[in-house]
Amino acid sequence: MDHNTSLPVIMESHVPQVYRTASLVFYSIIFTIGIVVNLTALWVFALTTKRRNSITVYMINVALVDLVFILLLPFRIVYYSQDYWPFGDVFCRINAALTVLYPCLALWLFALISTDRYVAIVQPRHTRELKSVRKALLSCAGVWIMTLGSTAPLVFLEEDPDSISNYTTCIKMHDIIYLRRDNPVHFARIVFFFLVPVCIMVGCYIIIVENLIHGRTSKLKPKVKQKSIRIIITLIIQVLVCFVPFHICFVSMLLASGGQGYNTWGAFTTFLMNASTVLDIILFYIVSKQFQDRVISVILYRNYLRSVRRKSRHTNSVRSISNLTSAMI
Repeated sequence: MDHNTSLPVIMESHVPQVYRTASLVFYSIIFTIGIVVNLTALWVFALTTKRRNSITVYMINVALVDLVFILLLPFRIVYYSQDYWPFGDVFCRINAALTVLYPCLALWLFALISTDRYVAIVQPRHTRELKSVRKALLSCAGVWIMTLGSTAPLVFLEEDPDSISNYTTCIKMHDIIYLRRDNPVHFARIVFFFLVPVCIMVGCYIIIVENLIHGRTSKLKPKVKQKSIRIIITLIIQVLVCFVPFHICFVSMLLASGGQGYNTWGAFTTFLMNASTVLDIILFYIVSKQFQDRVISVILYRNYLRSVRRKSRHTNSVRSISNLTSAMI
């Protein structure tokens, strides 16, 4: 966006109607599915799991960060339906900061899960020492504090494009987020909260694959290997699909010179990043047998209800036919 744009241009609709409609549909679907998935995961991992371990702690944190981000979607739905932000400038800044916080926090949690799998496969002798619940809690707390500390300054941006107009348009949401291109802190954030966790993940996976190929994991149970491999593949696909395009676009926008209009690529990659909150269901399903049981029970319950309805309809139709026959007789 060109921050020197005159008032009449700012008062016009900034978002194309096609994108507004797509946003309403997409965010509504993500919100509905994401709430159910992550509340179920939180219930399973935090309340019904009897024996907690490090991976359980990480799953609780993944569900929490997903829920924090998902709970912002209704405000965006209102925003795109009206093409106006009625919630004030302060909440717009908070929303923008949380938009940056989500991928930063999610990627570091993925890195912690990757190191957990590394210990489980490559260093099984030190599992009890390195995979304790206490250390997992401390690691997650450190990641939350580190990420919140880095994104909090975004709430206090010096420049505000909305100050030109008489109402809050929340331009900071039209691209991925409003940032000052001349601030090197943003590039440092991308390095530390994207490249570093991704490198940790890749490093862990390379060592894990090497150990699997050379048969150094023969003492592990086949189920442990299969579960770890599935987790690794899930995380790799999720990072490649949801987070890599988002950050590539993010960097290109920071490096772009001159004014910027509506960014279709930025909108699409933001969609992909939001989809990660729903795709975590695959991770939850692989990690927890209890989560699998909950999902399967819901599916079976729906099938049971359908069968009951079919039987009741069939019974009613038979009764109506018998009544008609008796009446004719």
